[in-house]
Amino acid sequence: MVKLNKIYTRTGDDGTTGLVDGSRCPKHAARMEAIGAVDEANSALGVVVTALAAVEHRAALVRIQNDLFDLGADLATPGEDFTPGEMTLRIVPEQAAWLEEEIDRVNAPLPPLTSFILPGGNPAAAHTHVARATTRRAERAMTALAAQEPVNPAALAYINRLSDYLFVLARALNIAAGSEVLWVPGQNR
Repeated sequence: MVKLNKIYTRTGDDGTTGLVDGSRCPKHAARMEAIGAVDEANSALGVVVTALAAVEHRAALVRIQNDLFDLGADLATPGEDFTPGEMTLRIVPEQAAWLEEEIDRVNAPLPPLTSFILPGGNPAAAHTHVARATTRRAERAMTALAAQEPVNPAALAYINRLSDYLFVLARALNIAAGSEVLWVPGQNR
């Protein structure tokens, strides 16, 4: 369990931050960019949860928010051993597999896509699209980190699957509200 008695430590005043292994890295490092992007995605999901009129998807989103904290801890643990341990949180393949099951469950009743979807629609779906785009940014930051240092392959799969889930969820929320916002190519010619 985490226990924080003091919020500020002043240890980061020099522009570095501590990692799980005790090392420090610059706050502008690729690792910190990835951790920050995951935190942004988690915050965007918090907005989605508050925008949901029905409780149907809340439990899944809260589970995902917890997974994203695990993902942040995974990214904050440098090294090449991605095995979870007593003191080491790592994303595991089962977490991405669960997302795939959720994607299939939410997608099953939806009509097939016949057009690209515009981000928008009802407020919950619009917030979900923002969370999807923010998740894609986190994925880009994680793959940029992976080009420099080892990154857990299960973590990369998870973040990729999450944006897929959010796309399907946004569709479901808009369809439940009445309609999707479809792209009309060349509309302003």
